[in-house]
Amino acid sequence: MNTFKLVNNDRMKLLKKLKSNSVQLIITSPPYNIGKSYEKKKPLNYYLQEQEKTLKECFRVLNKKGSLCWQVGSYFEKSELFPLDIYIHQICKKIGFKLRNRIVWHFEHGLHSYKKFSGRYETIMWFTKTDDYYFDFDDIRVPQKYPGKLGYRGKKKGKYTGNVKGKNPSDVWIFPNVKSNHKEKTIHPCQFPIELAERLVLSMSKKNDLVIDPYAGVGTTLIAALKNNRKAAGSEILKKYINITKKRINLLRKNKLPYRKMNTPIKMVSGNSKLYTRG
Repeated sequence: MNTFKLVNNDRMKLLKKLKSNSVQLIITSPPYNIGKSYEKKKPLNYYLQEQEKTLKECFRVLNKKGSLCWQVGSYFEKSELFPLDIYIHQICKKIGFKLRNRIVWHFEHGLHSYKKFSGRYETIMWFTKTDDYYFDFDDIRVPQKYPGKLGYRGKKKGKYTGNVKGKNPSDVWIFPNVKSNHKEKTIHPCQFPIELAERLVLSMSKKNDLVIDPYAGVGTTLIAALKNNRKAAGSEILKKYINITKKRINLLRKNKLPYRKMNTPIKMVSGNSKLYTRG
């Protein structure tokens, strides 16, 4: 398993230490400025200015074939919703990034709203630095909808119409969010699943490439990278999350880390009318 580096400090400390054009892939989910335990809520304009500083450094450290995957939700002020991906796109376009996909991550569980529809998705904005970017979906193919379908006329008559290895996933991803019954759950309140990061790692980087996460949290991006023989680096300001990341990576190296495998179907729990995933 490849090496990793963890910085117990602000994300700029990590980014400033990295050489220009040295990183293949950045996967991160920055704070959404909604007052979670690991952040202090700030005026939206100030928050976006800080994000722009970070994104400029991300652009500098990415190599020409590299990608940036920026996962965001929404900011709320006086019950008004501000979709952060719209603001981030404007910033990234100004810096020079090119948007390739706006991936919608849909999940079934979360807090219920009473004055609006309950939020059940976040977005992953996939940017590249140039048009000469790396992307290969062979390792993340999903089953064909009709795997045994045969053509009924023309050159495909009597032959399979789809790739027997599976198809390229769409830009809507349905993964369970990491709640209390999820086997990957830690104390982090907004942890994203390993399989989400793993799909990005496998399709946008090669073995031995460097994958980083400037807002590492409890190390999900680093785990997805190391699990698939990439190098990994991350920064996190909270020492308790750094400690959890190290423990999780140690468990991964011992083959003892609990995680939900890619493409595991959602299961129904007997005796309960709700859908959960135990993976």
